[in-house]
Amino acid sequence: MFYRENGQFKTSYRADQQIFPIAQDRWAILALLALAFVAVPMLASDYMMRAILIPFLIFSLAAVGVNILVGYCGQISLGSGAFMAVGAYGAYNFFVRVPGMPLIPALVLGGVCAMLFGILFGLPSLRVRGLYLAVATLAAQFFADWMFLRIKWFTLDTPSGSVAVSNLQVFGLHLESAVSKYLFCLSILAIIALLAKNLVRSAIGREWMAIRDMDVAAAVIGIRPMYAKLSAFAVSSFIIGVAGALWAFVYLGAWEPSAFSVDYSFRLLFMVIIGGLGSIMGSMFGAAFITVLPIALNQLLPFVAGLFGMTVSTTAVAHAEFMIFGGLIVWFLIVEPHGLARLWSIGKQKLRLWPFPH
Repeated sequence: MFYRENGQFKTSYRADQQIFPIAQDRWAILALLALAFVAVPMLASDYMMRAILIPFLIFSLAAVGVNILVGYCGQISLGSGAFMAVGAYGAYNFFVRVPGMPLIPALVLGGVCAMLFGILFGLPSLRVRGLYLAVATLAAQFFADWMFLRIKWFTLDTPSGSVAVSNLQVFGLHLESAVSKYLFCLSILAIIALLAKNLVRSAIGREWMAIRDMDVAAAVIGIRPMYAKLSAFAVSSFIIGVAGALWAFVYLGAWEPSAFSVDYSFRLLFMVIIGGLGSIMGSMFGAAFITVLPIALNQLLPFVAGLFGMTVSTTAVAHAEFMIFGGLIVWFLIVEPHGLARLWSIGKQKLRLWPFPH
């Protein structure tokens, strides 16, 4: 009874086209933001922020970028790790080589570098699709690994290819504590997620979805496939590049080319599939699933074994974690192939009718 929109009348088109047209949704989002910005920094420990919350926020941002390309435009990509690497090394070069470069412009310029890189490797999408496009974007991953390992200019001529950043500041405030890093990542995620949500609801977003559903029919009704696909690659790789720069600057602090391996490309794709294709909220659900579940299993398995009087080694826990995690992914995709966002939508729909069965 508490989730019905009875009496909530819309008197303008603008009110009818809100992101959250139901008042309960707006209040819930405001409460969630207040919880994330105020309560979590007060209650969470440094370990939880550094090991769980900050990676979750950065992966959520990267998953939003992947979802724009894969979920909304239907272009399969396995080059997300490369886009993260280009964003990280691009931001690093601007931050180090330009005297007095602030952190936020460096992150944005790193995203621009990733955007140009994504457009370059998005050109094959004009001719190929499906598995062939996935292989073409996978080439971006191998090219980025080679480029940052062999071309020493990108790493300031360091022999190992590893680089580091320090003394990060935003508007004169130092990003040293876990709370400051958490709030910085959360602010960027909230801003970009809002912009992405409005973007997919705009004309270009409808063009992406038309290309995803049937590109031939979209071309017949006047949509330019080249513009739609390359713009999706540009926006997606920009967001992923910013996420890669955050991962390097805020979370790692020091990194090397192997820090952005092909594993990240598959991990981000799994986040989008599990969270829900074509859903900004689903990107965050998938990031939470992939980030939190392995840590929970790692803590839960020794506890469960202890209840039965058994002790398990660290190696056994790691193997069991991978097996259970993989089995849960397969089971979940069979039970709900549309992802966690679909379950969230079904739950909201049932609340609108509760307690009545119709």
